[in-house]
Amino acid sequence: MSEFKHHYIHRMSWLRAAVLGANDGIVSTASLILGVAAAQMAHRDILLTGLASLVAGAISMAAGEYVSVSSQADTEKADLHMEKQSLKNNTAVELQELTDIYIDRGLETALAQEVARQLMDKDALEAHARDELGIFDHNRARPMQAAFSSGAAFTLGALLPLGITWLLPISAPLSPILAASSLLFLGGLGALAAGIGGASMLKGALRVGMWGTFAMALTAGVGKLFGVNGI
Repeated sequence: MSEFKHHYIHRMSWLRAAVLGANDGIVSTASLILGVAAAQMAHRDILLTGLASLVAGAISMAAGEYVSVSSQADTEKADLHMEKQSLKNNTAVELQELTDIYIDRGLETALAQEVARQLMDKDALEAHARDELGIFDHNRARPMQAAFSSGAAFTLGALLPLGITWLLPISAPLSPILAASSLLFLGGLGALAAGIGGASMLKGALRVGMWGTFAMALTAGVGKLFGVNGI
């Protein structure tokens, strides 16, 4: 009995939105908190800033994903409609087009013609959507799924640095603790996402951690530069 294979590409549609949302939630919220903390704002104001970042960011991520993926869905729908009309009016041309695709992939002419004919007899639009347009079921645009995944992931990501800020005593050194914990969160997220996607977990952790470090350091530097001491 052959070993069952589970391919990772089927996870791509929701994994991309979820990782992007969680990563942005951690980085943007932690960076903003570090920036206002470096400007020596009161602890209450820092918490309010972080909470505002969470709400605004989650809505922005969800809306952005919905609009972006809806545009992709509209394009797919238009292409499929165009292909459907062409199949109705130019069947022979579409059959030859599909045949040429299979020939280019390495099939002999007679076999390519037979494969194209049989696939078009079964479901011509599906065959052309898959092999001509590259539209597969696992990568179809799903705006609501992308919006929910991204918005929910951003919220969860933002809750991590916000929770650290809320739980720490006012007398505790917020900036170094928040920066270190956020980098741990980012490294864990990168490793988890890479593992789910079948990639190197170490590379995933380092990649996300590097950009997170840059963002937090830059924001903290801006806060320090324009903080109350510099006014």
